[in-house]
Amino acid sequence: MRIHSLRSRIALVFVLLMLAVQAAAFVVISTVIASNAHRNVEDQLSVGERVFQEVLHSNAGKLTQAAGVVAADFGFRAAVASHDQTTVTSALQNHGDRINADVVMLVGLDGKLIADSRGPTHAGESFAFPGLIRKAERSGDASTIGVINGRPYQLVAVPVKAPLVIAWVTMGFAIDDALARETRGLTSLDVSFLGKPDGKHWTVLATSLEHTARQPLQASLAAAAPADLHAGPLDRVDDYGTRVVLLASDSEPVVAILQRSLKEAMAPYHRLQTTLFILTLIGVAVSIGGSVFTARSVTRPIGALTRFSQRIGQGDYSEPIAVSHRDEIGELAAAFNQMREGIAERETRIMDLAYQDRLTGLPNRALFNDRLQQAIVVALRLGHPLSAMMMDLDRFKYVNDTLGHHIGDLLLDEVGKRLRANLLRASDTVARLGGDEFAILLPTDNVDAAKIVAARLLKSLETPIVVEGQVVDVGASIGIVSCPDNGRDMHTLLRRADVAMYTAKRANTGFAIYDERDDQHSAERLSLMSELRHAVEHDELTLHYQPKVDLATRAVKYVEALVRWEHPTRGFIAPDQFIPFAEQTGYIKSISRWVAEKAIRQCAQWHALGLDLKVSINVSARDLMQAELPETLDALLRKYEVDPGSLWIEITESAIMDDPNHAIATLDQLHQLGIRLSIDDFGTGYSSLSYLKRMPVHELKIDRSFVMGMADDKDDETIVRSTINLGHNMGLKVVAEGVEDAATLAHLKTLRCDLAQGYHVSRPLPPDKLESWLVTWHDQSEAQLREADTPA
Repeated sequence: MRIHSLRSRIALVFVLLMLAVQAAAFVVISTVIASNAHRNVEDQLSVGERVFQEVLHSNAGKLTQAAGVVAADFGFRAAVASHDQTTVTSALQNHGDRINADVVMLVGLDGKLIADSRGPTHAGESFAFPGLIRKAERSGDASTIGVINGRPYQLVAVPVKAPLVIAWVTMGFAIDDALARETRGLTSLDVSFLGKPDGKHWTVLATSLEHTARQPLQASLAAAAPADLHAGPLDRVDDYGTRVVLLASDSEPVVAILQRSLKEAMAPYHRLQTTLFILTLIGVAVSIGGSVFTARSVTRPIGALTRFSQRIGQGDYSEPIAVSHRDEIGELAAAFNQMREGIAERETRIMDLAYQDRLTGLPNRALFNDRLQQAIVVALRLGHPLSAMMMDLDRFKYVNDTLGHHIGDLLLDEVGKRLRANLLRASDTVARLGGDEFAILLPTDNVDAAKIVAARLLKSLETPIVVEGQVVDVGASIGIVSCPDNGRDMHTLLRRADVAMYTAKRANTGFAIYDERDDQHSAERLSLMSELRHAVEHDELTLHYQPKVDLATRAVKYVEALVRWEHPTRGFIAPDQFIPFAEQTGYIKSISRWVAEKAIRQCAQWHALGLDLKVSINVSARDLMQAELPETLDALLRKYEVDPGSLWIEITESAIMDDPNHAIATLDQLHQLGIRLSIDDFGTGYSSLSYLKRMPVHELKIDRSFVMGMADDKDDETIVRSTINLGHNMGLKVVAEGVEDAATLAHLKTLRCDLAQGYHVSRPLPPDKLESWLVTWHDQSEAQLREADTPA
């Protein structure tokens, strides 16, 4: 097992805990065993001391009885009285041999030895234990321990009476190794007798110990025992439990030391300890096996869960994990299975959202691109043709704007159903890419077959669609490309299909096959768009201003700001070449913002110079749909401190009619700011007078097409006159644009038109040239007025 794995750590913890428990148990039990062994030794010593005392007492009784017998013998008393030394000695010897006494003596009343079993040479000597005689005088008999010639003896003294005490009989047993071994046989204790022959150091006088153990005992006593031994336990001497027994002595002190070998006492317990140690080892081995088994039982399902989660992470939800436990691991495995089901369900839903159009249920752009890419690979490998089509609905915007987005969504759903129903093969794909744009993949058709399919699809849309009671009539434009003729990769084919689709839309042909020449035009427009963006960002566009002359006074108080682009390499680019393209791409908003700021700033500069000029700017349909347009213009007017009445906004009829309600709401906000409003190109659209009367406008501009033709076309002249009358009746100023000659200017004055602008008055001029022109115009106007006032 790996040392850092969970299994290893669980096993290690279990083993360490078990070792700690076993070690603690072993130590505690060993300590208890040792304590019990020492207590048992102490108990044995206590019992042995009592037995030892009984042995001494028994021996003293034997001696006393034997001495009494000899003292009571009539013949012995007679021999003592007659000082018959031979008879006395013989009697003492006989009675001593009867009890195996080691010494028998007769002591006179003067304390001198009368007879001694050790030999006649001791007769006449002083008795060595006078205290024994004194105790015997008090109690009738007495016993003591005495040392004679370096050997200890247990002695008793009994009086010899006739009838008064005439002498004392003393008998004794030698305290030697034999007695010590006999006592050991009775007490199971080693017995040693110690004395102080020199009066200073304890010396072993007799012992049951082996000869080899005597010297260590004496050395231990010399090192450990105090000068005077006291009865009771003695500190352990050479692994022996020891108890000291003081013996009554009339001469030098004598003690008996009872000993119990701790090794012998511990021997039975050693076997128990060995058994305990073996059991401990077995317990440790069992604990190791159990801990490994437990760790494996815990970590094995965790490993299975880990592998399962890795499989989930790799997107494999095919099989659930088996739940075999009924514990927390089983609950965790069940939770993992619930997680698998939830993730699989959500991923299926996500896949549907990622690759399916929610509105129509058709494949979306991502799925179509994937299928197209795979079809291209197969077509190139097998060498068969492949066709793709891009389709865009015509007039769909008007459906959304007039009937609402809900109807538009239902329309798209129905279109999707019709397209799908007219694809005859399962391998063909129709997808909704977004908005009203669809794509069709024909993985095995050439261009000719694709044209037949495109015609069938367009025909399916010719039948009007009824949506919630509303009859909706839409058409479509389709662009067709083929692989490998028009491209060998997905991006090229889709881009060129888009080019072909816009070709079909411009030509109103229903469908068109990709033509390289159309693509070159698109590339040029794309390049132009990029350069236009650069021109706006680097302030390379300019504003020219075309004056509007008051036909009644010839005064010039209004100018129209017109954007101009002088390209560094292309030269002058007319507005009609880039403004419509900017409107289609949405970049017109940036251009309009740039024009508004430049025009307002220029107006402020003219006011600073004392020129009372009001500036009008053109606003596109996209600008009018922006909710922030009023706020933007108000901020610019505040920034350059220009009165809102000095700014005129010109809006085309078509811009208003795209979304009349929204447009009127925006115009109301501009009107509230004080900005003046003008309807540009009036008469060219399909505007309704009901909308016109609702709009807060101040001016109508008659389209140049009517003004330029009014001199030769009575209908144009009627339209101009009617528009002027309509505007005046509604309280509006009327401006005629496109004035190219003096006759037209004069006729407009006759029709009471308010203002006129056109090349006859002035071309659009940059600010400095306009200022010069204003001076010239003012001078010419004054000269003409003077001529008019001069009588003919």
